Amino acid sequence: MVRVRGDRDDVWSRGYLCPKGAALGQLHHDPDRLRAPLVRDGSDWREVSWPEAFQRCEELLHPVVAEHGIEAVTAYMGNPNVHSYSLSRYSGAVPALGGVTRIWSAGTVDQWPKNLVCAQLYGGAWSIPIPDVANTDLFVVMGANPHASNGSILAYPDLVGELDRIRARGGRVVVVDPRRTGTAERADEWLPIVPGTDAALLLAVVHVLDAEGLVDLGPLAGRVRGVDEVLEAARPYSPDSVAGWCGVSAERITALARQLGAAERPVVYGRIGLCTQEFGTLASWLVEVVNVLLGRLGAVGGALFPRPAIAPISSTARRRGPVRTGRWRTRVRGAPEVLGQAPLSCLAEEIDTPGDGQVRALVTIAGNPVLSAPDAGRLDAALAQLDAMISIDNYLNETTRHAHVILPGLSPLEQPHCDEAIWSFALRAVARWSPAVFDPGERPHEWEICLRLGAILGGMPADAVDVEALDDEWYLARAARHGVDGAAVESHHGNGPDRIVDVAFRTSAFGDGYGARPGGITLDEVRRHPHGLDLGPSSADLDDVLRTASGDIELAHPDILVDLDRLRARMAEPHPPLVLIGRRHVRSNNSWMHNVPALVRGRDRSTLLVHPTDAATHGIVDGARVRVTSAAGSVVAVAEISDEVRPGVVSLPHGFGHGVPGTRTRVAAERPGANANVLVPAGALDVPSGNASVNGVPVEVRPCHVP
Repeated sequence: MVRVRGDRDDVWSRGYLCPKGAALGQLHHDPDRLRAPLVRDGSDWREVSWPEAFQRCEELLHPVVAEHGIEAVTAYMGNPNVHSYSLSRYSGAVPALGGVTRIWSAGTVDQWPKNLVCAQLYGGAWSIPIPDVANTDLFVVMGANPHASNGSILAYPDLVGELDRIRARGGRVVVVDPRRTGTAERADEWLPIVPGTDAALLLAVVHVLDAEGLVDLGPLAGRVRGVDEVLEAARPYSPDSVAGWCGVSAERITALARQLGAAERPVVYGRIGLCTQEFGTLASWLVEVVNVLLGRLGAVGGALFPRPAIAPISSTARRRGPVRTGRWRTRVRGAPEVLGQAPLSCLAEEIDTPGDGQVRALVTIAGNPVLSAPDAGRLDAALAQLDAMISIDNYLNETTRHAHVILPGLSPLEQPHCDEAIWSFALRAVARWSPAVFDPGERPHEWEICLRLGAILGGMPADAVDVEALDDEWYLARAARHGVDGAAVESHHGNGPDRIVDVAFRTSAFGDGYGARPGGITLDEVRRHPHGLDLGPSSADLDDVLRTASGDIELAHPDILVDLDRLRARMAEPHPPLVLIGRRHVRSNNSWMHNVPALVRGRDRSTLLVHPTDAATHGIVDGARVRVTSAAGSVVAVAEISDEVRPGVVSLPHGFGHGVPGTRTRVAAERPGANANVLVPAGALDVPSGNASVNGVPVEVRPCHVP
């Protein structure tokens, strides 16, 4: 592979290509990418055959389960699972076939507040409305940076370009963020808020909307429960009462509320910066509250529920009733389960704390939690104590160096691709299936690895696993979740993800319904269009989305409102002198693209941004090494003096900390950077959701004279 470029005839992108996509050739040819399984003997690694690798998995896992029970085994799912053709549809087979009941994921370091809020308000954790940016005239962006991500839980082919188009048609873009991001540079106005105070600012916006008679539910009238309770809860939060704490003047907060109330098609969009803070659930909830109070949910130019051409399983759920949390608690800390998961920051203590139920075996699937989990230093040490660790991963990295067996998957170019997750957050019904570029030969796909490993974990001998039979069972279970009797319908797509993808197309609103809707799409039909199929703008009606007990939007929930007490208590305390926030770059994707030369060339991006005022106060010089210390740990970073962060805020990107002994990522090791998650205390959480609070961490920064 010598070059990758965008397809100008693609119905969605029109040839626009992310730098990470353009670098797929280098990722494919990366000499550090594993092509064969590795087994660790002490500190030494050796390549083995696939049968020997799975035999070693059996030798490691079966004794743990026999002595301590399946409760001593757990699994971690990383972010790349979402983007893999196989893993996005089969990674769940590992815990399911193995009988593992509690898993961990990157979700509780990323987005769990948004999922919890949507589950409470709309009845579905993945029923997430997204801004109709193509038609809005006031786009308020909070804690999101499309300039680097293009969109997060928001699929749009050229979102940064759309910011310019909003302004060109007479609209406005306002960015609320502690850092003057690339998105803020393209906006009409940047409001440099104090990290972690977004909930208070939005409460003040609701206060003004109520006090000045700007609440107008419009078509939502009669479909929203709890409006009076929400307005009553916001009344103590006047702009004057929150301005000093938020760092945004009362006049500007009031003006923002009035602008929202006066605009014809306003919408508020909040993303990862809101989710990953101490009051992430409140902040994420209030984004939905403002859009609802303005009648902008389900409205053109407001926030719409997508209706994708490929139906995710979450869209087929028919559960109605209250969202229950705390159905189980973690062994050591007693942290409650939320939407099936507990805070990732609990994983280390579940491993290194002796006692009944201690985690003794771990399976990681396409994840690097040593760099991405809170209190990362403790987790790094804890992994070395495991009796068995198996990793499905393409690299020997900071996490997998602790594994006893590494089972590598294929490169993105050795397998097909058909997205499900991203298209679930688009307001056009688009479908595309891309074939593999290279033949992987005899190497197994991840779906085969997952089925075999899950069966071994479930007690089956490695040499007795019938992958084809297991795949039939998995397919039938997945089809049933789409409302399809897989045994009763004909499929000519063989084993693996293809027939699951076919079900998802055929059961979507645009699918053929297995003959019930002649002319509807199927996988075969999508394959006949190599540049993709664009079925037009598409959004779902409210009645097709709501799964609440009442059948209406349930705006006020005790589990959310009770957290206002914690917010009030925090507002009575002074802010720390210096707090840490993260940041991302368009050439970086968490930790897993840092070994690609094209994506790391140029100036070092793993620097600590420090405002000039703070630099002068602490004696920090641009380009000098500094020590950053929190209650959890300490790292050394290179200072970059910049006024793009507000005073009192420093910023260090997420996903770095490479070059540790025992890894094989030579390019990443040349620019290791500092692991920001070492600085995040295990107890730094958004309480209702359990999501990590990685933004707003109190730190000290001092000049460092380490050579």
